[in-house]
Amino acid sequence: MKKVALITGGAGFIGSHLCDLLIEKGCRVICMDNLLTGDKENVRHLFKDRNFEFVNHNVTKRIDVKGRIDYVLHFASPASPADYLKYPIQTLKVGSLGTHNALGVAKDKRAVFLLASTSEIYGDPHVNPQPESYWGHVNCIGPRGVYDEAKRFAEAVTMAYHRYHKMDTRIVRIFNTYGERMRPDDGRAIPNFINQALADKPITIYGSGCQTRSFCYISDLASGIYGLLVSKYKMPMNIGNPEEMPLLKLAGIIIKLSDSRSRLIFKPLPVDDPKVRCPDIAMARKTLEWHPVVGLEEGIARTIAYFKKLQ
Repeated sequence: MKKVALITGGAGFIGSHLCDLLIEKGCRVICMDNLLTGDKENVRHLFKDRNFEFVNHNVTKRIDVKGRIDYVLHFASPASPADYLKYPIQTLKVGSLGTHNALGVAKDKRAVFLLASTSEIYGDPHVNPQPESYWGHVNCIGPRGVYDEAKRFAEAVTMAYHRYHKMDTRIVRIFNTYGERMRPDDGRAIPNFINQALADKPITIYGSGCQTRSFCYISDLASGIYGLLVSKYKMPMNIGNPEEMPLLKLAGIIIKLSDSRSRLIFKPLPVDDPKVRCPDIAMARKTLEWHPVVGLEEGIARTIAYFKKLQ
């Protein structure tokens, strides 16, 4: 009998790739999304698949799904700074009420529950790279706090359900991810840089460009999440690429691979923007035998090709 997976936020960038992967793994997938930041086009190719179902629903409202469910993957949330600054209340509600409702479904169905958390729970870290044991350095009332604290609460309530109700839970802390199906107006570095480079417009660097990020290609992230889902590991786990680089270097790679004539311009650093971001993936290597396999230039080249098709 096929496993049944409910994926909230399933029409989003990461959620849609998980829909693909779980169907490939032999699951039946219920994709739930209210399309605030998701897009039906990300999953339209699955509409004719009898193992796929799309449900337009806001998960901050009661979730009612008939029949058996084996996995609940809670990925509903604005995820880019542009989105959660535009939708601060919705971001807080989906991280709190939405997580509570998704946990309720998993509890009722006796399903494995997997929470999509984020590296943003580490804030502007004083430890680099960031291991799962690091508690973070977060400004809870800053403009980014709506996302950071929503995810920190989501982790807390997930662990409370695990401890109190003995639920089978997973928490994945997702680091910067890129690839096909990112929105052109996503607002994060890679979509911004690619769009500007393809148009030969100046590439905007915030701050000095010396701040670092670590970029994981979407197929690597999805395989790591699936490995965690089918494992028995209960505590939070980092999934990301530990290859850390300054944003200036990233901009140079994108200019080269897109054969662009863009130059760089510099603007002030946003409030509470992290100076470093790099995952310690020792736990994923040990527990899941997982590590990223797609190199940055290969992944960026694929992403540039995707963005060209959108033009």
